[in-house]
Amino acid sequence: MYCSTFLLQAILFELCFAGYVLETSYTSANWFDQFSFFTSTDLNAGYVNYVDQTTATSNGYVNTDNGLVYMGVDSTNVTNGTGRNSVHITSNAAYNYGLFALDVSHMPGGICGTWPAFWMVGPNWPNDGEFDILEGVNDNANNAMTLHTSDGCSITDGVFTGTLITSNCYTYAPDQSNNAGCDIQDQNTQSYGNEFNSNGGGVIALQWTSSDINIWFFPRGTTPSDLEAGTPDPASWKEPVAQYQGNCNISSHFADMRIVFNTDFCGTWAGAVWGTSSHCSSLADTCNDYVQYNPSAFLNAFWLIKSLNVYQSSGDVAAVSHIAVSPAGHQKNKTAPLLSTPLAMGGGLPNPPGKRGMRKVRSKIVGTRASEVSHMTDWLVA
Repeated sequence: MYCSTFLLQAILFELCFAGYVLETSYTSANWFDQFSFFTSTDLNAGYVNYVDQTTATSNGYVNTDNGLVYMGVDSTNVTNGTGRNSVHITSNAAYNYGLFALDVSHMPGGICGTWPAFWMVGPNWPNDGEFDILEGVNDNANNAMTLHTSDGCSITDGVFTGTLITSNCYTYAPDQSNNAGCDIQDQNTQSYGNEFNSNGGGVIALQWTSSDINIWFFPRGTTPSDLEAGTPDPASWKEPVAQYQGNCNISSHFADMRIVFNTDFCGTWAGAVWGTSSHCSSLADTCNDYVQYNPSAFLNAFWLIKSLNVYQSSGDVAAVSHIAVSPAGHQKNKTAPLLSTPLAMGGGLPNPPGKRGMRKVRSKIVGTRASEVSHMTDWLVA
């Protein structure tokens, strides 16, 4: 009896100090079984047509060849004026806390007209929050990481390597452009676009706890050995590129977050700041014109992903929930669609010309859609 009790105590002690353990590994073997395709009208006024899984597969926009997840866009056809075909997927699982590590070797960024993003969003935007983890537009060279929340969440300029652009996470903060959120920009030009791709990408990791949210970017060849081994210990890593803490109750502003990948075109960010890029604006008068008539420009507008690993702390209880709803516009293979419609993406350039007007436009679009969420069907527990 004594031996049994001692063994049980030892096991419990180990579990209490186990740190992060793997909860889900999204790879080419299971990727498209774990995500749903969004096919409704883009809520950011993008010049885009999001297609279903059948269309994406048959047209070669998605595949899982060579052990990698490929998600691209139509780079063959001049569009008919409604937008360029692309892919927008959302995880079936919703999360509360965790460590999310994306190993990606290529992203669609750095191309005029594009607006790609890897992000997370709660079901009731902005009350349940949004994380913009990897995002930018046009020929940007730096990743813009942003949080969007309801009122009462702001951050301080802490110990991180990025540059704090805006500190109030509230979507409608009176002293910031609408929907600016709390924005931190990575100063490493390998963090986004052309240099990111030429370097073979890397690993971007987001840690979400009840006290703060941290983001690290590890360019290819610099990933910590513990993370590569599947036993991550963020406390041993270098300073994060972004840290979100301060006057913000994390637990009350972020909940039931789902993972999103998409490649948008133009719209209320890429389109609105088209004229601020001398290179992009020299290619066409408007973003829409360029995207419509230059399909070959988007041959490299694709994601190439090795894995997305989600870790949960041994101290987190019920950190992941598999909640299913059936809104319009989502398709998961041939089964019932899942997830509430994603409502927004954020992040931004550091005060580019026209940004203020652009944010106002986008917030109106988001606000209209947000009012519809209250009429959604009840949550169904999977």
